[in-house]
Amino acid sequence: MIQNKTLSSKMADIAILLILALLALGSVTPIINTLAVSLSDSSKAAAGIVSFWPIGFTLDSYANILSDQKFFDAAWVSVKRVVLGVIVSLSVITLMAFPLSREVRQFPLRNVYMWFCIFTMMFHGGLIPTFLTIRDLGLIDSIWALVLPGAASVFNVVLMVNFFRNLPKEMDESASIDGAGPWYKLFVIYLPLSVPILATIVLFTMVGHWNSFFDGLIYMNKEENYPLQTYVQQLVVQIDPTKEYREEDIELLRSVSQRTVNAAKIFVTLLPIMLVYPFLQRYFMTGIMLGSVKE
Repeated sequence: MIQNKTLSSKMADIAILLILALLALGSVTPIINTLAVSLSDSSKAAAGIVSFWPIGFTLDSYANILSDQKFFDAAWVSVKRVVLGVIVSLSVITLMAFPLSREVRQFPLRNVYMWFCIFTMMFHGGLIPTFLTIRDLGLIDSIWALVLPGAASVFNVVLMVNFFRNLPKEMDESASIDGAGPWYKLFVIYLPLSVPILATIVLFTMVGHWNSFFDGLIYMNKEENYPLQTYVQQLVVQIDPTKEYREEDIELLRSVSQRTVNAAKIFVTLLPIMLVYPFLQRYFMTGIMLGSVKE
């Protein structure tokens, strides 16, 4: 097939490969630099001369993380958020997508609900009404303030609806002839065949919850309730040279630089996603492709 391509097609392929290689390099470079800074001597990192290879190799920054109880408290909040977020989102999205994937004769208001969902994807109340709603529900400083607002992602609902619609209709009709009800079809027939889209939604939801930091800032008043990314964001973005540091912070700055410690913490927060992604990647392409095909 490659030999039969014209010269213009081959050049287009080469251009696409170069663009993808540059995008991949642009994505990987900050991670490599962060790892190199975290493994470098504090003076070299503070001087800004570390690029892609550690200078003055040391593990002091990672050893320092082990003594930071706030880091582990924030990590535990993030773990709870991811576990609860995946369970709640997967349940809500599945229960929304299955009826919306039915034929109009089976669910007459299907299109009305579908357009309502699409409308909310394009237009929403905004930050202040959302915050007031969360506050009035009494969810401020609660883990549910991080889990519930984004539980029903319309984008993921659309993916799952399209995936369900692409499963063989004959299978659904055979189950109906045998007397199977909606719940039996969903849990015994549809879900076992939907592993690719379920893995894709788990990956989307997990990455979204793990990387989110802004909702932690607006919904959490107490520092001990911060998820990990909010805690790291506070360390990295709000470094104030005029700030009065605590005694333990001053001791920390004596042993290792703030830059190497922060780099080590950022890299540690990336590890869970990098470790989980390869196991879900083989389902990812199947799920996203089949889920995006319209009938």
